[in-house]
Amino acid sequence: MPEDDSVAPEALHDKHPKWMGTFPYPYMNGVLHLGHAFSVSKIEFAAGWERLQGKRALFPFGFHVTGMPIKAAADKIARELEMFGPEFAVPEETELEIQPSELSVDTTPKAGGNFRGKKSKVAAKTGNKKYQFQIMQDQGMSNAEIAKFAHAEHWLEHYPPIAISDLKAMGCKIDWRRAFLTTDHNPYYDSFAQWQFNRLRDMDKIKFGKRYTIWSAKDGQPCMDHDRQSGEGVDVQKYTCIKMQVLNWSQAAQAVIADILELKGKKVFMVAATLRPETMYGQTNCFVGTKLTYGFFQSSKMDEVYVITERAARSMAFQGLSPADGQVVQLGTISGQDIVGTKVNAPLSHYTDGVFMLPMDNVLATKGTGVVTSVPSDSPDDFATLRDLKKKAEFYGIQPEWVAGFEPVP
Repeated sequence: MPEDDSVAPEALHDKHPKWMGTFPYPYMNGVLHLGHAFSVSKIEFAAGWERLQGKRALFPFGFHVTGMPIKAAADKIARELEMFGPEFAVPEETELEIQPSELSVDTTPKAGGNFRGKKSKVAAKTGNKKYQFQIMQDQGMSNAEIAKFAHAEHWLEHYPPIAISDLKAMGCKIDWRRAFLTTDHNPYYDSFAQWQFNRLRDMDKIKFGKRYTIWSAKDGQPCMDHDRQSGEGVDVQKYTCIKMQVLNWSQAAQAVIADILELKGKKVFMVAATLRPETMYGQTNCFVGTKLTYGFFQSSKMDEVYVITERAARSMAFQGLSPADGQVVQLGTISGQDIVGTKVNAPLSHYTDGVFMLPMDNVLATKGTGVVTSVPSDSPDDFATLRDLKKKAEFYGIQPEWVAGFEPVP
């Protein structure tokens, strides 16, 4: 631009028209595939057309190396080296292949619909291979070369040059002088990302704090959908926890807690997780799994203890419900069978004198807290179970008075 402003910017742009196109950075945990080629062809043709129109067409290219997939894959290689040695000698009994049925696709879509594969994105990438080193062996790598991938930095050195070579072979009109990696391996890009976030913070558009998300306790950071080794598609499940203070322990439970000195002087709560807190007015009882083991876990309030599964305690420890963030303090254990017959205060229930803990065989330790509320007025399953317990109290090993007088609340 001349210093005397003798040429207006509009005139300069008319004389030398410009065009720029970009492509979403491909992730560098593997080689480019046909999907990348299909997508890049669109901007490639557009860049060629604009150049034919006499424009200065700029087509830069970047490589995405941010996030956890590369680190997760590197950790897999490190673990497999520990398990099988540098030659990756897998014992026969550990060999496992995915069944063909798991890799099938829908062949009869609905009218007007699309064909859709049943396998996840992870399964599509890995095929029928169980181990990370097997995936890389399929790419023609030697065991010595695969061992280098135990270090995350090696992925950044290996795959981007291959991608550049493939794109050059395709004849793409990319300006490679402007190629780059993300993350702090590229200080220029890193400073650009920092500037963006600092600017947004200064404008009060973003804030630092906590939010509900999938959290990796191992890595100490959120773990988004495509960052995970497994569990792609899993989202946050919001539960409402109902604290039910123990009024009277069952005889079996009394014998157990008598040996746990840390419980003396503390209020103990059975904590149930529900997706429908608005129905708790009709709660008639509560279920525990007779084959499950529950723990007494110290809460963030030093005079309160929660009875839940260990899995639930780990999850709640990162939500401000334990003595310290991420810290699980277990004071003792008790079986679900021993809890049966315990009377608790259901704070939102119509039955203000308390309800009883009753047995249920299909309570899962991997869902909620392992303590399940029962609202027969709103759940056909709860209605059928309560009726069955009333008819066969002796068969289920419960006292008739634990269910007598408890009817669905209209």
